[in-house]
Amino acid sequence: MEQHRTRTPQRRQPAPPKQAPVSAQSGLGDGSGAYPVSVAVSPVALGTAPGARPGPRGGSAAPVVVALRRFPNPRLTGIGAGLFASLAMFLLACLDWLLLDGSELAYGLLFLPVSALTALWVRPADLVTAPISVPIAFAVGVIPIAGGTGGFGGQTMAVVTALAVHAGWLYGGTLVAGLIATVRKVRQMRERRRHVLRSPQGARRPRP
Repeated sequence: MEQHRTRTPQRRQPAPPKQAPVSAQSGLGDGSGAYPVSVAVSPVALGTAPGARPGPRGGSAAPVVVALRRFPNPRLTGIGAGLFASLAMFLLACLDWLLLDGSELAYGLLFLPVSALTALWVRPADLVTAPISVPIAFAVGVIPIAGGTGGFGGQTMAVVTALAVHAGWLYGGTLVAGLIATVRKVRQMRERRRHVLRSPQGARRPRP
C-alpha cells in the first residue's frame, strides 16, 4: 500500500513595512535628524506696541503727529480761502462785540490763528493768494467792532481808523500767512525735484 506524503505548511514571512517618503523640507534627507522649528516673535520684542501706528522709520508715531493727522486738512481754492477767512473774522468780530464789547486785543489774537489756517488750508496752486486774502478778511472783520456812526461815510471812516490803529495785528497776521505759504512752496519745490531725480528720465541726466 502506498502511503501519502504529508507536507508541512511553510510559514510566510511578513513583508517589511513600507517606509514613509521623506520630504525635503523635514530635514531628514541629509541624515541630520533636525526638525523644522517655527519661531514666533512678539511685537513687543520688535519695539512696536500692538495698537501703535508705525512711524516713518518703523517705530511708533508720536502722539503729537497722530493728533495732527486727525486734524482736518481741507484744500481750498484762492477764492474759497478768502471767503473762509472773511467769514471767520466777521463771525469772531461779532462774538467779540457781543461778549467783550469789541476788545481790540481779543480781535488781534483771534486774527493770528485764522491767518495760519488760511495759509495751511489753501491748495498748493493758490499759495500766493493767502497773504492777499488775509488783510481783506481783517478789514471785513473790523466792521462790527469799528463803532462808526453817521451813515456810510461815518462807517467808512471808522473802518479806516480801526485799520490804522490795528496795523500791528494786521501786519502780524499777514506775516504769519506769508511765512507759512513760503515754507509750503519751498517744500513743494523740493518734492518736485526729488520726483524728477527719482524718475528714469531724471536719473539719466548728468548732475552738474
